[in-house]
Amino acid sequence: MFTKRNALSMGMLFLLLFASACGGAAATESPSRDYPAEPGAPAPAEPMATAYLHEAESPLSSADSNTQDWGLPPAKRQPYDAFFEDYGVNPFIDTEDDNLSTFALDVDTGSYTIMRNYLKDGLTVPPDSVRVEEYINYFEQGYPNPPAHQAFTITMDGAPSPFTQTERYQMLRIGVQGYQVPDYERKDASLTFVIDVSGSMDMDNRLGLVKRSLELLVEQLGHRDSVSIVVYGTDARVILDPTSGADKDAILSAIYSLRPEGATNAEAGIRLGYRMALRAFNPDGINRVILCSDGVANVGNTEADAILDEIHRHVEEGVTMTTIGFGMDNYNDVLMEQLADNGDGFYAYVDDMREAKRLFIDNLTGTLQTIAMDAKIQVDFNPAVVARYRLVGFENRAIDDDDFRDNSVDAGEVGAGHSVTALYEVKLYPEAYGKIATVFLRWQDPDTRQVVELSNDFRVTDLERDFDRANPYFQRTVIVAEFAEILKKSYWAEDSSFADVYRETIRLSDYFESDEDMSELLELMRRAGRWYE
Repeated sequence: MFTKRNALSMGMLFLLLFASACGGAAATESPSRDYPAEPGAPAPAEPMATAYLHEAESPLSSADSNTQDWGLPPAKRQPYDAFFEDYGVNPFIDTEDDNLSTFALDVDTGSYTIMRNYLKDGLTVPPDSVRVEEYINYFEQGYPNPPAHQAFTITMDGAPSPFTQTERYQMLRIGVQGYQVPDYERKDASLTFVIDVSGSMDMDNRLGLVKRSLELLVEQLGHRDSVSIVVYGTDARVILDPTSGADKDAILSAIYSLRPEGATNAEAGIRLGYRMALRAFNPDGINRVILCSDGVANVGNTEADAILDEIHRHVEEGVTMTTIGFGMDNYNDVLMEQLADNGDGFYAYVDDMREAKRLFIDNLTGTLQTIAMDAKIQVDFNPAVVARYRLVGFENRAIDDDDFRDNSVDAGEVGAGHSVTALYEVKLYPEAYGKIATVFLRWQDPDTRQVVELSNDFRVTDLERDFDRANPYFQRTVIVAEFAEILKKSYWAEDSSFADVYRETIRLSDYFESDEDMSELLELMRRAGRWYE
């Protein structure tokens, strides 16, 4: 039975916990959209021929008035020594073989900000670092809020893909929007910071950025919240016992006192962090361990499966984990993601203070308060209308179809006000009409433990005829997904280029004129076009 907890083998996780990271595998090629691979079939080993553009031939070569000038250095060709996992690329599936698609919801965004960090530093993006769903879910989607007394709404829309050349494929966007909890209504929080102060964190964009980021969070806490701090280098120790959020001077003094030291005993830090979290446990509030690290771990002698089992056991006791990544050289993305998954939390990567503000001020309540546990989606495609389909991203979030209504199967967690978007590429039969699919959403309420299920239908008449007439948020989602697939060197994007996604983004940018994320996306695409020439 598949769950998040066995997404990686324990042997792999042992290496991740107790050894410094090494590079991942390269992406591979597979047939074009017109000749979909059999489900589960391995891709050929030869790398795809990416359509890199010369600056003189590309709109990416000239500065755009809507983008910011980062003043970046020339592109570096030597990547960081960071570790990522290749989860492959989802194939097209014929509905006559399997008309059900099931996966756990994911609100992580670390993959997108890691990409941004690479491009801002003048580096090409490792294909294995790209998780398409995290690029999509980084952006605001414009979904309506749920009505009163309802946890979620399901929104669906679709239009022809602008990136398929020889056949007409449709893109379907399935959006789940969680209800907003005003900051003044959020539960009291008992937070335990577990901070990596090992020698590898001795950089301003690591431990220095951790300090500045946590300062933002602490300033948002109230007198009914509490904070504990555990640090780890060669060993782990407590530097702040549970302290009221009203005593900001004491908390900030502890944060400012952090200094790099020793090796990296992540195991000791995590274990001590959970002990502190249980000591400060608030039975009526939020109980969360927040791990801040570059993911490197090179000291410790406890088996990985024992640590992961312990983390999961603490979830049952009401303590969840959020992991926040900092720095890049020797960075271990896989470890940070898997710790959050096993701790029923989420994973983010902070590359600058703007991202810290987004995480700890703009989205504070969603960062802290979970409104759905073990959330999962099942899409039932109509075989009379849909010939084949492909889930874009979520490769490491798949769940067996038969496990959708098995409440013992671990899935995803969603924070207050968060949205989750899934994108499908589908081929309809000619002249098809009627229902395309039914979407089922299932989750457990974290307070009542009641399991709730919603569903919604999507029909051919709900599709827009032209891509550029569809909802602008839908258009941006499709464009971002294609950009991610190009960076990932997905075989489904082999006919697309950075110039293609850039042109579409420029066309759409007037609608998002005051959107900083949109302006930044244009700059990232322009930089990618230069670095990949």
